[in-house]
Amino acid sequence: MPCKFLKFLETDFSPWKKRSKYVRIRQYCHCPEAEVYFLVGGTQTNQIVISTMLQPFEGVIAADSGHVNVHEAGAVEYTGHKVLSLAGKDGKIAAADLENYVARFYADDSYEHMVFPGMVYISFPTEYGTLYSKKELQEIYEVCKKRDLPLFVDGARLGYGLASSENDVTLEELAQLCDVFYIGGTKVGALCGEAVVFTNRRAPKYFVTQIKQHGALLAKGRLLGIQFDTLFMNDRYFKISEHAIYMAEKLKQLFAEKRYRFYLDSPTNQQFIILENEKLQELSGKVDFSIWEKQDAEHTVVRFATSWSTQEADIEYLSTLL
Repeated sequence: MPCKFLKFLETDFSPWKKRSKYVRIRQYCHCPEAEVYFLVGGTQTNQIVISTMLQPFEGVIAADSGHVNVHEAGAVEYTGHKVLSLAGKDGKIAAADLENYVARFYADDSYEHMVFPGMVYISFPTEYGTLYSKKELQEIYEVCKKRDLPLFVDGARLGYGLASSENDVTLEELAQLCDVFYIGGTKVGALCGEAVVFTNRRAPKYFVTQIKQHGALLAKGRLLGIQFDTLFMNDRYFKISEHAIYMAEKLKQLFAEKRYRFYLDSPTNQQFIILENEKLQELSGKVDFSIWEKQDAEHTVVRFATSWSTQEADIEYLSTLL
């Protein structure tokens, strides 16, 4: 007797797999020729995109505070490629500094004995929740094109960057200002998943085969596609992100009213606050936040982050503790 469940998978999902897997993303990016691939998480995505686009003797340029340089346990280096750190400000690199770095490299007579710069990595938002303006992205991309360096934009928190009131970059413009980026699903409420988008036919040769070689090809890959099909239905991805930014503004206002010091001014869902160590211990275990860095002997920088799931009640509860 035939299995009805298997028949359902064959008849209902096969048309979807052929027609709808990438359509919504291509439409929202206004990039009908985009090559779209689905991976499970951010670190996996960064590692695979970077390692497959680089030659064995190349490294990736990133801000000294960049996620791949600081918070991924050497995942890129594990593949045999070096992260070439570039000093940034508030998490961002500048086009002029990028050009100077590459120029200095090739001006060194012994550059053939060094790790070649092979691509550029930035994140949007940055590790500090800050944003690149459209002008800054244009300037960086011009340097990348001049130096034949693919520009890769980490979009694990892309939705929260696009939703910020201080952002002047659209998803369509982002697709025009880089060679590859990804749309993070995990951090906006998906069970898992990141959608990698190659915009200029820069996808590495046999990319699916290389994903499998890394052990990252999900057998039930339709699970990832279905989530993004749902996220981009009725602008859900953007509405979820807007909610997190709305909550972040309330959080920011709360800390300002309570006269807490900000480590920097972040316009997205990540807020960095300087806490006295005594207060840090008092809050620890009652609310969720991340230890970022020591400010001095008595103070620590911590990160509070809002998300798709943050509610007004969460902000009110924190207010009682502050």
